[in-house]
Amino acid sequence: MAHSGINILFEGRNFTRLLGGLWISAKIAVIAIILGILLGIIFGALRTLHNPVLRFVLRIYLEFFRIVPTVVLLFLFYYILPKNFNMNLGAETVAILVFTLWVAAEMSDIVRGGLISVPPHQVEAGEAIGLNRLQLYYYVLLPQSIKLMIPATINLTSRVIKTTSLLLLISVMDVINIGQQIIEANSQHYQNGAFWVYGFIFILYFILCYPLSLWARHIERKELAENA
Repeated sequence: MAHSGINILFEGRNFTRLLGGLWISAKIAVIAIILGILLGIIFGALRTLHNPVLRFVLRIYLEFFRIVPTVVLLFLFYYILPKNFNMNLGAETVAILVFTLWVAAEMSDIVRGGLISVPPHQVEAGEAIGLNRLQLYYYVLLPQSIKLMIPATINLTSRVIKTTSLLLLISVMDVINIGQQIIEANSQHYQNGAFWVYGFIFILYFILCYPLSLWARHIERKELAENA
């Protein structure tokens, strides 16, 4: 007779495997977020320059990663491009690459919006004391706009973490992939295995994302209090 219940999580090494899968998902997300934010800051700053060709190229880059679904990007970079260009990239490498480029594109728009929101007189004051363009970004524009960027950056971080659930499509051994393997391997013994496994995965993602949501709300309340 088939069993049911939470015991599926503790059968053999199932619990440890799920935590290991969560570590893979979190590792890919963290690396992509850090690299993507750094690239996004550079791209966002470049988009504020008075260079129409550069701004056009970066705009096309942004729109490409904004319009094309992430699942299509994963398939494109994992299955199609390596085959056509005779490349051999691991699944985790492809995942980090795709997520980094996606974060960089979205972050560039966040940074650009923050930079152009700085009052013109702040820039004029910096120029009046002899700051060059790089110094203006470092001492005036970025410090003034960083408060505006933080809420959107937190939201982007949360989206990236949740979107790692697509990594099973390119055979990354993430928490979703391992969870599916556990369900299939124990389907004859546990009637409600999927409920418990995916319920536990939901809790794991909640633990990762909820603190970010609390942080964003704290910043929003702080801003409202300062402007009151």
